Amino acid sequence: MHVSYEVRAGDFSNAGNVSSTVKGIMKKLGIAPVHIKRIIVALYEAEVNVVAHSFGGEISCVIEPDSVEIVVADTGPGIPDLELAMTEGWSTATPEVREMGFGAGMGLSNIRKNADRLSIDTGENSPTRINMHFALNEGESNA
Repeated sequence: MHVSYEVRAGDFSNAGNVSSTVKGIMKKLGIAPVHIKRIIVALYEAEVNVVAHSFGGEISCVIEPDSVEIVVADTGPGIPDLELAMTEGWSTATPEVREMGFGAGMGLSNIRKNADRLSIDTGENSPTRINMHFALNEGESNA
């Protein structure tokens, strides 16, 4: 099954809607709760990052019997120092974003902790593309 969703920049009132929708799909497909939890944690963090830090983007999910592939592609402005951005607690969130309860600097590190495979293609003044793979077979996952 393949689903795609648009994510609008700055749309905090809808942040988390994609994650919630995908969670419902996975429940209907009978994916084990242990897998759903880690997939949705990573997806939610990526979704909020698009809302808070980009100019908007798209999330695509391919759900197969043995795996879930998620691609989060935004329209910029990119991550100038990816290694620093992967550090727990480091954030470029504005004070306004922090006042809404976002921007704790855990997004990318939580994605890394939950995905079985992760690649991030980004750079200063360029779009960011996050590819996440989740194995649904017990012997292949971080679960």
